[in-house]
Amino acid sequence: MSVTDAAQPTQETGQYRTQPQPAGTVKKAIRNRAGQLEVYLDDKDAPVIDARVARCFPWSLPDSYVSIRDKDGKEVTLLKSLDDLEPPTRTIIEQELRDKVFNPKIRRIRSYKNEFEVISITAETDRGEATFQIRSRDDVRMLSDTRALFRDADGNTYELSDIEQLDPASRRRIREYF
Repeated sequence: MSVTDAAQPTQETGQYRTQPQPAGTVKKAIRNRAGQLEVYLDDKDAPVIDARVARCFPWSLPDSYVSIRDKDGKEVTLLKSLDDLEPPTRTIIEQELRDKVFNPKIRRIRSYKNEFEVISITAETDRGEATFQIRSRDDVRMLSDTRALFRDADGNTYELSDIEQLDPASRRRIREYF
């Protein structure tokens, strides 16, 4: 499935597209012998080899608007929903998103320090303990009343799925963002 008329900024200019971009429907995705992602589109004879995947906005819809890009980062198609893919292809795309997109889920806040307007957070995540720094409120994206993404100084994102699921001490440490 592709969305050819989605209002997405182009990577080259950051400007929004004014005309629909041609894009094919994903027929299948596989891993080749080298471990690269190969994506087969219905409108192309050859597969996109060493393809990349990226979630687009809104981040609150993680199974929607997934960009498929060639190895140079040029978008070849935009998936409106992963639900439209065949199960084996969907599994590979989900695995690629999970493995290539570093987006740990916060389970507990172990420490929170504010020094010189830089906030340092040490958290237990689904990928182990992580310490990261955020510089301003602009580094926190609210997805709902209870869900947020924290972008650290290196551009990594950490997801807090539901503040209400945290222990009381963790909630107190991070409540100011909600």
